[in-house]
Order: sequence, then structure tokens, then C-alpha cells
Amino acid sequence: MQHLLLLLTSPGEIILTKLLARITVLAILLLASEVEVSAQTPSARVFLPLIHRTYPGYGEMVSIPAGSFLMGCDWNNLGVTCSGDQLPLHQVMLDSYEIDKYEVTNQQYRVCVEEGSCTPPEYSYSRTRPVYFSNASYNDYPVIYVRYDQAWVFCHWAGKRLPTEAEWEKAARGSVDTRPYPWGLTAPDCTRLNADDCIGDTTRVGSYPLGASPYGVMDMSGNVWEWVADWYDAAYYSYSPAANPPGPYVGTHRVIRGGSYFHDMPYTRLDFRFAFEPGRWASFGLGFRCARSP
Repeated sequence: MQHLLLLLTSPGEIILTKLLARITVLAILLLASEVEVSAQTPSARVFLPLIHRTYPGYGEMVSIPAGSFLMGCDWNNLGVTCSGDQLPLHQVMLDSYEIDKYEVTNQQYRVCVEEGSCTPPEYSYSRTRPVYFSNASYNDYPVIYVRYDQAWVFCHWAGKRLPTEAEWEKAARGSVDTRPYPWGLTAPDCTRLNADDCIGDTTRVGSYPLGASPYGVMDMSGNVWEWVADWYDAAYYSYSPAANPPGPYVGTHRVIRGGSYFHDMPYTRLDFRFAFEPGRWASFGLGFRCARSP
């Protein structure tokens, strides 16, 4: 309590000492309303995201309204073949949320590393570039070689979180139809996304406006795979809750979505699910984006 004392020299006069900084920090901590402890995370850390950070470069988020959409693969889409883990096609109700318009970039991730909250990517190069992560020429390109725990820490440091698999898919598909790609039914090509070695490496985020989702979210197909929050279970769609599915409670692999610049075009379908070991592997074609509840 002695840190909260104020020295009064005369009626109505208050001398604020050097303790003001401590008082300010204490007051902010007392007002913090968001405390998250996640037993499913690798470190079960506690985060107090007091302020939603403003990123350099591409920090824009897109608001996704509450409502239902159809999740999974639709056999009725011409030319689409559905695998078992994409079925059944089912209706999902989601609360409103926000999602990053762009994948997290090298520049954004470097800020967290420089502040000491994040660890650097496993490697600093990309597939064709000897210096990538620390090269300012690639500031606005997606960060790669990050494990699930690194993506999780960054999002929570930023006052956000990883999107659930359902949130990711709705942001990519919209709520009107069962399109297999963010732009619709048209077959993918190099004018809409970076995949199948169109470029041979990552591209600047947001480089394909023709590939935007109905909500205006960019690069949901191609460029880099993206971590989502869920554990992977091939049968999850058969028992998942109809509202705000959180994903399985346990698992050995996490879900990644969206395909990448070096994968064939079919992998970039928005209903395609892939299982990836969260703690062991990082890839030159794997990044992430964050989400936030209002």
C-alpha cells in the first residue's frame, strides 16, 4: 500500500513522485479484463494482452459477422472430389469475430522477436532466398519456418489468438454458397494465387486481389499454409458441435489450411485439411494469421 501514498504539502496540492510509473502500471493491471490460460498450449503461459497492438505494415483485420455457413466439401461442385476428413458437409453457427486480412509478415513477427516475446523462425532463409526473415526487402512477405507454439505465442502477444478451423473456413468461403475456392468455382491459376510453383517462393501478402474471399480476406489459398488452433481428427466433422466448434480436445497433430506456393492447385481448396506435427516441424511453406473475438 505504501506505493499508493500521495504526499500532500497543502490543501488541494498533490506531489506526484517517481512512484507514478508504478501506480500507472498497477492501475492498468487491475483493469485488465482478459486473462487467458490455455492448458492445450505447449507452455500453458498466462498472457495479459492489455493493448491491441498496431503492427507496422499489414495489420488490418476483417470483421466476420455472426451467422451460419456450410463447412466441408460439397460433392455437387463440378470437378470436386471429397475426401473422408472433409465430410460430411454440415452447417456451422459462429459468433462474430475478426481475422487478419493478411498473413503475418516478417516485419510484424520481427517486432515480437525484438521485444523478446517471440523466438526467431527456425531458419532465416526461404526456398530461393539466402536471407529472408531479416531482409527488409521481404518485410511484407509471410513469415515462415514457425512452429505452432511460436504462432500461438505471437498471436497472444498481439492480443489475439489463432483462428479455429471453422473460423478460418468461413473467412475463406463466406456464408452464401459452398465454393471450393475463396473467389468461387473458377479453377485456380496463377492470376488468383501463388501455388504450384507459379513463383517458386513466397510473394508479398495481398498480391492477388482476384483471389480475395467474399469478406476481402487475402491469400486464403496459396502462398503459405496457415496454422489454425484445432487439433486434427479425421472424423471430427461427424461429431463436432453445431455452434462455435473448438476442435478436438486432444490430439497429436494440428490442422493447417490453405496450401502453399509449392503445392499442387488441389491442395489450395479451402475445404482441404492437412495434419501437421505442432512441436517438431517448421516448413518453408508454413505461416499463420491471427483472429480476435470482439
